[in-house]
Amino acid sequence: MTRYDVIVVGAGVAGSLVAHRLGRLGRRVLVLEAGTAGTAGMTGTADTADTASAASPADATGAAGPGHEGQPASDPPSAGFPFRPHPAAPWPDVSDLAGTEGIPGYRASGHLRQDGPLPYASGYVRANGGTGNVWTGLAPRMLPEDFDTETFGYGRRWPLTYDDLEPHYRAAEEELGVAADADEQREHVGLPFPDDYAFPMRALPAARLDRVLSARLDGRRVKDPVARREVELRVVGTPHARNGVPDPRYDAGRGYVPRGRDGRPDPDSRCAGSASCIPHCPSYAKYTPLKTQGRWSATVTLRDRSVVSRVLVDAGGRATGVEYRSYDGRASVAHADVVVLAAHAVENARLLLLSGLADRSGQVGRNLMDHPVLLTWGLLPEDAGPYRGPGSVSGFEGFRAGPARRLRAPFRVEFGTWGWIWAKGPVDTDVHHFLTERGLIGAELRRAVGDRIRRQFTLQFEMEQSADPANRVTLHPHERDALGLPRPLVTYDLDEHVREGMVAARAVSDQIFELLGAEDHTDYAPVAAWPGRFEHGGRTYGYRGAGHAAGTHIMGDSPATSVVDGRQRCWDHPGLYAVGCGSMPSVATSNPTLTMAALALRSAEHIEADLASRDRPVSLDPPPPPSVTSETSPTSRGASA
Repeated sequence: MTRYDVIVVGAGVAGSLVAHRLGRLGRRVLVLEAGTAGTAGMTGTADTADTASAASPADATGAAGPGHEGQPASDPPSAGFPFRPHPAAPWPDVSDLAGTEGIPGYRASGHLRQDGPLPYASGYVRANGGTGNVWTGLAPRMLPEDFDTETFGYGRRWPLTYDDLEPHYRAAEEELGVAADADEQREHVGLPFPDDYAFPMRALPAARLDRVLSARLDGRRVKDPVARREVELRVVGTPHARNGVPDPRYDAGRGYVPRGRDGRPDPDSRCAGSASCIPHCPSYAKYTPLKTQGRWSATVTLRDRSVVSRVLVDAGGRATGVEYRSYDGRASVAHADVVVLAAHAVENARLLLLSGLADRSGQVGRNLMDHPVLLTWGLLPEDAGPYRGPGSVSGFEGFRAGPARRLRAPFRVEFGTWGWIWAKGPVDTDVHHFLTERGLIGAELRRAVGDRIRRQFTLQFEMEQSADPANRVTLHPHERDALGLPRPLVTYDLDEHVREGMVAARAVSDQIFELLGAEDHTDYAPVAAWPGRFEHGGRTYGYRGAGHAAGTHIMGDSPATSVVDGRQRCWDHPGLYAVGCGSMPSVATSNPTLTMAALALRSAEHIEADLASRDRPVSLDPPPPPSVTSETSPTSRGASA
């Protein structure tokens, strides 16, 4: 039986990066992936695009919304989504959720069972590359103040600071290939970039919607009714992990070469504006973990269709390996000096609970967070130019920071450039509306559909949700998956802080729509399409999940209150790491992938240091004889102390 230096459980963003960093140092790494690697699950090739484009979302109004940020709503479940779960490695799709009348107002089925007051409205993917196959590619950093929300009276403090993580943010921006404008991020977001910093690639060009909103709104002010302050609007580009024009100033003038398919250098690779980033980027401009895997050394082995069911530890509690099962239920064991769990926040917690490990603090599975997203949508008076690039290119950053956080959840405002797809579904929805409700056909139908689609836009208010131990993942007491493992059971709710954030966001949206002269079509109906729906202050709010699960093996500075330390190392078990968003004590208002990648790279450094310490030669020389010294007088001991 081969013994490995490191076993990594999960081949998503974090797991792929850890394996890459350790593999290039010559470490023998085994990556166990529960999902499949292959045409549908791994390569993401033209077959995948064909599958996606050939699928026909039948009735977007009946769907629960996107499974992952920006994923089109669809019905039947997962129509147009090229990744298919195997019964032995199931995953949740948001179409497992449906809104209902009465209390609790939703019904949940599928892999992720739920019993909370409100639904956890995000899914994830168990395939090679994980949810990183279908992410939006947005890669902003967190703000320095995001690392300590306790100063604002809520949440939990990180055991490290922005400055501690900053070198790894740089490394992550190189690994993922980030395109952004450092000057803009410094001036309008407040990030402390040094004057000479340049991202690997220049910022992506603004979308037409960005230019329209900038011309009409930059410098205008709106009132935040919760914080009772005015905020100046300014359209700011969002950092993207997708190929743009390389910046020759990057890396002290050495520049950057974009990576294309399978991570190969491709100087001419650019985002082609295909507007199909989810589920697939046909130009291979968007980063996925498959690009990192394409650069793995020969010492890294990927074993797919391998569902880890237990982490093994010795009598002293040190991790020694894992037990995993193939799809036919056959159990195998692999051993290593270090085990790294990188299987997604929900699955990491589930695996720790299945193993009965790392729970001295009682926090395993607790503090489940997401970015609940309030959507508002409407029609501009003019052409918004939808469906001509990534799903969002720019946003408003003025609601993320400052003392207002004491009163309501902070939020970013992303501009949705794919029409109403996240709120209502794809364009089929509009055709259906004009056909069945207005009775239009022929040229009238074409004109009506064309006029509506070209003016569609969406505002996406991405809320920070703080760590709350009551929001948690546990093991279902009696429901099992096809391998006989307990399904995850989620208990979830939105606290008053988040709800007040949505109150502020909706009021801001109302003012923006008025300034734009836009028609507001926001309507959280029908009930079936909005399982994430609640009443607050006499008004109805609906939210989608962003697919940003976090907090289930939370990081801290004490084993009494947290699961992992600042290195993402489990307090209770030497040699066991739990990496990914599950370690994050707060999710702030940034899409978390870049921060997760930075943390993974930081952990890889510490894992290598642990292994190097293990490998340090032991001296075989006999110990020197004890030296004979004269008795030291009390006076001289005291003088030297």
